Amino acid sequence: MSVAAVPPPAGLRVSWTFTPEPLSVPRARHALRAQLADWDLRHAADSAELLVSELVTNAIAHARGLVHLSVSAAAGLLRCEVEDACARLPCRRRAGGDDEGLRGLHLVVALSSGWGSTRTGRGKAVWFELPATCAVDA
Repeated sequence: MSVAAVPPPAGLRVSWTFTPEPLSVPRARHALRAQLADWDLRHAADSAELLVSELVTNAIAHARGLVHLSVSAAAGLLRCEVEDACARLPCRRRAGGDDEGLRGLHLVVALSSGWGSTRTGRGKAVWFELPATCAVDA
């Protein structure tokens, strides 16, 4: 028996809403990891968790109000999107050697296959994509 990688079925989508507090970051990670396991996309969990942590942390630190995390999988891509109530779009800035922040978007760029941001009716959404395939018996 061999195992082949195939794109996940179309229409896989879920979303959660989190309060703007530090405990929402691990809650978002746990929700994401459980969903990826359910979708048989465990291979993407480590990178997805790290990047979702960065985006949810930024949303909590720089915006006010609820944070929405949406995750979808289709056509071989896993897409994670974090929406908050701040309309200011993120930009990468160079971190100095002693800066404790300013590296999150650099991680998103380095680990994702694509990323971006857009203004929404309530603020902005920042998203990233990772390759996603399901293992099936061939």
